[in-house]
Amino acid sequence: MTLAELRNRLLLQEDINFLLTNRVPRHALTLFMGWFSKIRHPWVCKASIGVWRLFADLDLSDAKKQQFESLHDCFTRELKPGARSVDMDTQNLASPCDGIVGACGTVVAGQVLQAKGFAYRTDDLFGRAELAAPFEGGSYVTLRLTSSMYHRFHAPHDGTVEHVSYLSGDTWNVNPIALKRVERLFCRNERAVIRLRLANGAPLALVPVAAILVASIRLHFLNVLLHLRWPGPNELPCQHAVRKGQELGWFEHGSTIIVFAPRGFVLAPGIQSGMPIRMGQALMRLPGAAGEAAAADGSSR
Repeated sequence: MTLAELRNRLLLQEDINFLLTNRVPRHALTLFMGWFSKIRHPWVCKASIGVWRLFADLDLSDAKKQQFESLHDCFTRELKPGARSVDMDTQNLASPCDGIVGACGTVVAGQVLQAKGFAYRTDDLFGRAELAAPFEGGSYVTLRLTSSMYHRFHAPHDGTVEHVSYLSGDTWNVNPIALKRVERLFCRNERAVIRLRLANGAPLALVPVAAILVASIRLHFLNVLLHLRWPGPNELPCQHAVRKGQELGWFEHGSTIIVFAPRGFVLAPGIQSGMPIRMGQALMRLPGAAGEAAAADGSSR
């Protein structure tokens, strides 16, 4: 097979994937999946998980329980104690979830990358320019959760959750194929903006973005389920202290979380697009941490 033939075959596969996962009634399909996944019947649950295994590398060996009441119960599974190790270095932000690192880097002129050549504005993502402003010149990391991954997310550091903004929207697939074809995809989809503050005053933001078959986000510190039928309010102030590694909530299915930190924070060594990461691994370094590490390394020689 020639290089041109291989490229054409890959493009055809991408076209088919895009059509099957996006050119469908996304809203209706997502609402149906939300209903279907909660059916509590052993035959339905077993058959659904069996079909799921045909299309994804589903590994339930680290799940807290091995028998599930519904497909939803499996999607939102908890882990066995000790299944994830949280980096407790106070100079590190830990990854809030399992995922695959997507676009990452620095916020420049209010813009970040969705995929190569596709930028979007942070104020569009956050919904208001003043919410995005603290992260100008700071760092961001996009974390994509595949359908078979652990779907719960956790606090990246000790701090306080101060506010949640809920932005209703579409349910485009967030896989790499869609990210290369749909401009401003994250800004179109349903999402929540979770604003945290560290003890030293530094702001952080986690932006869970829902997608097709997902469109439901549960947060432990708010007694609401954020989903397509949620009528509001859109602004949800709160004051909830969290500890590093503490569970914050979960998706109903795989999706994306984008982590934003202000100027001075840098990506942890080795963090790059395409690498898998687990909840609790070092994701970013706090201001001054990189310099202190370099100084310590120099003094030891």
